[in-house]
Amino acid sequence: MKYACDICGWVYNEAEGYPAAGIKPGTKWEDLPEDFECPACSIGKEHFSVKE
Repeated sequence: MKYACDICGWVYNEAEGYPAAGIKPGTKWEDLPEDFECPACSIGKEHFSVKE
């Protein structure tokens, strides 16, 4: 699955993870820390939507 930031459009791809923040490929969205923030605009996890 992919999740896009509602503010800036940055995309988190579960298959790729986010290695720059220590998040391994395959990490599910629900397994990200609750305090995860968009690396582009610093908005919280609650402001992301599933990207089709």
